Amino acid sequence: MTSATRQPGTPAAALPARLIATDLDGTLLRDDKSVSARTVAALAAAEEAGIEVFFVTGRPARWMDVVSDHVHGHGLAICGNGAAVVDLHGDPGTHRFVMVRELARENALNSVRLLREAVPGTVFAVEQTYGFHQEPGYPKLHMEIPDNLMDAEELLAPDGPCAAQSVLKILAYHPTLDPDAFLTLARLAVGAHANVTRSSPSALLELSGPGVSKASTLALCCAERGISHEEVVAFGDMPNDVEMLTWAGQSYAMGNAHPDVVAAASGRTVANNDDGVAVVIERILADRMR
Repeated sequence: MTSATRQPGTPAAALPARLIATDLDGTLLRDDKSVSARTVAALAAAEEAGIEVFFVTGRPARWMDVVSDHVHGHGLAICGNGAAVVDLHGDPGTHRFVMVRELARENALNSVRLLREAVPGTVFAVEQTYGFHQEPGYPKLHMEIPDNLMDAEELLAPDGPCAAQSVLKILAYHPTLDPDAFLTLARLAVGAHANVTRSSPSALLELSGPGVSKASTLALCCAERGISHEEVVAFGDMPNDVEMLTWAGQSYAMGNAHPDVVAAASGRTVANNDDGVAVVIERILADRMR
């Protein structure tokens, strides 16, 4: 594993990159949620060189305006930790869902019940294709007004307000637990009912359908394009990136990454505020010119 302070190189035995898959928050984006001019130039140069760029994020589609100006060609992004593939052409709120991998309501209800029993004090929110709902006790973690305020069991009922759209993920928050401890407890409690991960520095978990992750949806998108995992270069910083970094032929943990991400990645780059993604892309393109 390369040092966080060293310019990362491409392993000599690796296949030439055909697709770059990058997380957003804490990875491509700086802490102020901007995309630096250096990163914009690197993304454009990669596309010009014939390397597709996929944004692969836990964000919902409606939060993708921060990078919608930087999609090239296909215009697609993987959102909701793999729960949706979205065409970012068009304004926020009107994005076309190309693929939806929903969390079945029975699984969602079972997950809520099991987490309430195992970890008292947990509160929930529900993320849908075009909607966001939360329990009254769920904190203001997101800069938006929920469509509905009621208990998760009511939200997820067959005749409840979430009945008309697919559920992409459940958000579970605990006010006092350590984030990693909460993740471990939740995975044990929920079992096979949902895929549980986290991307927030707080004790906020994200529950998707069984088998749904950034990695599994990225694999589907790559298969459609005839791209093997050995031809993918991936970047991430938090536990929800671990599967993707393990799957990709080349993967880089940011200098600011969670320890589990560092362990999963095949290399390291510098922190998001130091344009770590751009550093690697520039090196890949420079190596191609040799």
